[in-house]
Amino acid sequence: MENERFDAAVIGGGIAGYTAALALKNFKKNFLWVGTEPFGEKLLKAERVKNFPSFMGSGEELAALLEKQRAAEEIPFTKAKIDGVYAEKGGFLLTSGKTVFSARSVILATGVETETVKGASDFLGRGVSYCAVCDGSLYKNRTIVCELSSENYEDEAEYLAGIAKKVYVLCKYRGARFRAENIEASEDAVAQIAGEGRVSGVLTKGGKRLEADGVFFLKNSAPPSVLVGGLLTEDGHVKVARDMSTNLAGLFAAGDVTGRPYQYVKAAGEGLVAAYSVHDYLHRST
Repeated sequence: MENERFDAAVIGGGIAGYTAALALKNFKKNFLWVGTEPFGEKLLKAERVKNFPSFMGSGEELAALLEKQRAAEEIPFTKAKIDGVYAEKGGFLLTSGKTVFSARSVILATGVETETVKGASDFLGRGVSYCAVCDGSLYKNRTIVCELSSENYEDEAEYLAGIAKKVYVLCKYRGARFRAENIEASEDAVAQIAGEGRVSGVLTKGGKRLEADGVFFLKNSAPPSVLVGGLLTEDGHVKVARDMSTNLAGLFAAGDVTGRPYQYVKAAGEGLVAAYSVHDYLHRST
């Protein structure tokens, strides 16, 4: 699949990404729909969905209905974490570790994490990373901190432990288990990054100071400005026009990543608009 060139790549498994993929299927486009989980962890954990027309029930029930439709429409989903999007002549390259995908256009529907860590953006490229495979080799025999959003990233922490001298793993969930002897794990999270010029350590929400040479935030997606170089953002969200276009030709965005309100019905609408805009963009670019 990685050698195939797609008409469009939809990044993000949530409602916005799914709606865009559904529309692209109807347009008969050759597309890649990629994310960490179909329909997103946020929906699966929702106790009740009250803002989606004609639906009354839990997020899990809505996800089951969407999965039934996805299967009937034969919309493929690729489970992977995209860690970089790079513009090239005539399109984009998407990286997931050592795997590379190619597409003429991109719809960014990665959602947004409202929680921010003081200093994370300031130390990007100077000790802060969002990709274990990409940057792990820079920390051979050094000390690092890894913050994991879920158990899905425990293997990445183990991978880093095979490179680093010491790894402090901060788990934002319960019941973590690790094999590597150089991992020191706790149920904690990063509150602030410390350093002058480069990362020298972190302060945790539990009140600890951990000395470290680097910090890895291992979660579903990196901030948009980190994922896509040169992408224009505003207050942590991707800046878009009414047609969901960004400042980068051929790259569109939809859903929570574009800003409030963080609602499923808004995400669905923007995903549809983004797909129509991709259709028009591809027609003009032919």
